[in-house]
Amino acid sequence: MSKKKISDLLKKGQFTVNGSLWLEGDGVRFFGPGPVQLLELIQETGSINQAAKKMQMSYKKAWQLVDNLNAMSAQPMVITTTGGEKGGGSSISEEAIQMISYHQQLRARFKKFLEEETLRLK
Repeated sequence: MSKKKISDLLKKGQFTVNGSLWLEGDGVRFFGPGPVQLLELIQETGSINQAAKKMQMSYKKAWQLVDNLNAMSAQPMVITTTGGEKGGGSSISEEAIQMISYHQQLRARFKKFLEEETLRLK
């Protein structure tokens, strides 16, 4: 029995290899597209609340993500300040910026892998 090409095992059509990518810690999703976007928007707006609004996410859900990010990191990724004339705010740490950069590079490598595997289907 000869081994068939993968493309011979599929009905005719346009097939692609696809996937999603995130980091897990202790079996829990930790760092992926959602948390990355939230961190970027916190950096842009200076506010967890404003970042959540831009993502159409509840403030509670945004806080849960921030708590998880900070709990799973060696150093806090989101730094909050309270009170003051302007009412406080939030910023992201240098470690968060490094993690965002790492995730962007990881996604680029993953995209290339998906494209290469899709070509194997042809």
